[in-house]
Amino acid sequence: MRLFRFMPVMLIFCSLATVGFAQSTPAKPGPGFSLDNIDKTVDPCVDFYEYACGNWMKKAEIPADRAIWASFSELDERNLDIERGILEKAAAGGSGRDAIDQKIGDLYSSCMDEKAVNAKGIAPLKPELDRIAAVKDKGALIDEIAHVHLVGPSPLFNFYSASDLHNADTVIAYIDQGGLSLPDRDYYIKDDTRMVDMRKHYVDYVTEMFTLAGQSAGQAADSAKAVLRIETALAQASMDRTMRRDPKNRDHKMSRDEAVTLGSNFYFNRYFAGIGAPNFTQLNVANPEFFKQVNGVIESESLESLKTYVTWQVLRAAGPWLSQPFVDANFKMRQALTGQKQIEARWKRCVDLTDGSLGEALGQRYVDLTFGADGKKRMLKMVDALEKSLAEDIHDLSWMTHDTKKQAKTKLDAIRNKIGYPDVYRDYSSVAVKPDDLLGNVQRTTEFESRRQIAKIDKPLDRKEWGMTPPTVNAYYNGSRNEIVFPAGILQPPFFDKTMDDGVNFGGIGLVIGHELTHGFDDQGRKFDPAGNLRDWWTEQDGKEFEKRVSCVADEYSNFVAVDDLKLNGRLTLGENTADNGGARIALMALEHMIADDKSGKEGQKIDGYTPEQRFFLGFGRVWCEKRRPEYSRMQVTTNPHSPGKYRVNGVVQNMPEFQKAWGCKAGQPMVAENACHVW
Repeated sequence: MRLFRFMPVMLIFCSLATVGFAQSTPAKPGPGFSLDNIDKTVDPCVDFYEYACGNWMKKAEIPADRAIWASFSELDERNLDIERGILEKAAAGGSGRDAIDQKIGDLYSSCMDEKAVNAKGIAPLKPELDRIAAVKDKGALIDEIAHVHLVGPSPLFNFYSASDLHNADTVIAYIDQGGLSLPDRDYYIKDDTRMVDMRKHYVDYVTEMFTLAGQSAGQAADSAKAVLRIETALAQASMDRTMRRDPKNRDHKMSRDEAVTLGSNFYFNRYFAGIGAPNFTQLNVANPEFFKQVNGVIESESLESLKTYVTWQVLRAAGPWLSQPFVDANFKMRQALTGQKQIEARWKRCVDLTDGSLGEALGQRYVDLTFGADGKKRMLKMVDALEKSLAEDIHDLSWMTHDTKKQAKTKLDAIRNKIGYPDVYRDYSSVAVKPDDLLGNVQRTTEFESRRQIAKIDKPLDRKEWGMTPPTVNAYYNGSRNEIVFPAGILQPPFFDKTMDDGVNFGGIGLVIGHELTHGFDDQGRKFDPAGNLRDWWTEQDGKEFEKRVSCVADEYSNFVAVDDLKLNGRLTLGENTADNGGARIALMALEHMIADDKSGKEGQKIDGYTPEQRFFLGFGRVWCEKRRPEYSRMQVTTNPHSPGKYRVNGVVQNMPEFQKAWGCKAGQPMVAENACHVW
């Protein structure tokens, strides 16, 4: 799903780690670069973000159905319109409708039929609730949890497949902490006023949902207490986000028998059989301590309390796809977390559902309309230019020794580039999609994906697979695959605009490319080798030099105030901040090479009074113009590894002598850091 309305894993731009809808309108033009966004009353050397985005921020208003409004949001809205047109055409049916259009059209239709959904109430969920109610002992409850993991949420813990950290070409099973409903463990265990208030909102939410499900007021209140108690225990056993950023803290490969002994009350052998896993002999336990502690929670809690907790997880996950009272209760909780004023139009929610459930089917139609071979060709050319610049940057580093530079260059050369859309699209032919069964469709598409993931265990890694759908406005680097991925959704203005000069484009999509490439060498990515294995290829001295430089970045960003008195967590945001800083340098370096190689001299000319370097920085600033609701900002400090837009811009430029030269900044001005940080 898309950033800024729902929060997926490792986002904008990310390295791979919510509470949770008319007639079609023509697609709006993309949110391109414009000098009208600039506030020339501001000195760019005092606050470049305000200079680049000031007039945009004066005019922009956060729509009632958003918690944030930004360049990504503008582009996302345009993509939604395009996808809506595709889905309405597919939903209309007709003799020419093929299997892809049938599935995406019928899923969208089932979601848009609000009258039918409201008439059914909680009835579509009743079979799942009855299954849980019928459980007679804790062993049978684990069997039921296995079923729930297949068709819906992940109560108690997570089970999934991923590359072996030490043999990336092979996929193995993982068990991991999980089972929380609030955005982070801190929401359960911190006692500041904000978190205490949020727990009160949460208890009210759980109580309301159980009441809607048929419990008396007293029963619902007791159920909410049980849910909060159990989830608090899970939170206390969970590793915090900052620790989880280090892959070494999640590296605990062991035999299946060893994993089973971590917690007898998990009945893991029953669970693995129930979920349909192959008979694997080894797996990775991302957080062994979690299972040791939660084993005691399962022991001490009554069967009825545990059933209440699992019932809640099923009810919460289904809430957005049930009748209006459930939808309203779910949104009320999201309001408390994000400050969003109104729920999105139903059609937007239904587009998101289709993209999240059948994304590579919808993506085929999206790519046909928006992204051709010429776009892919231009992107590959820019990627090549950025890779050459990063190679040059590595070669010229004063703090890295020859041996480590050689290893770094080998890794850079091995990075795979995925642009626009997959070479092979996912086959959804086995998924039954019906135009009159919304929750059933959600469960069946979820089960399809669950079983697809489970079937990978003990098989070779499919390196052609994508982790995002083509319409997604995002990009990512995956360390275990050593690849950068750019869906078609992001390859549009303001990131890439074929009508714009290279300065603006290199400040937009060029910097995104540089950002993703740099992720391969940030504090997480550097721990993976060219094949994607978790292996230390650094000399001891170079490792120390790296840590000294990233500590500078962490300390710098920890002093930035996100909202009220809340400062950023420089360690949580370290990887993204390192990638922003490195990406900007190598993107500008690539632009400078293009200017130098241009025999005509046109590349170096001013446009609208700005040099190519100045337009590079203006293009960069435009990408991060944003306005956030304060509630959303507070949540992001706790949960998001990315800094707010203001600091993604100012935090970078104040570390760049190239920026200071381009704008004529003097020592002592705010955009000239006294002790500038420089990693890549």
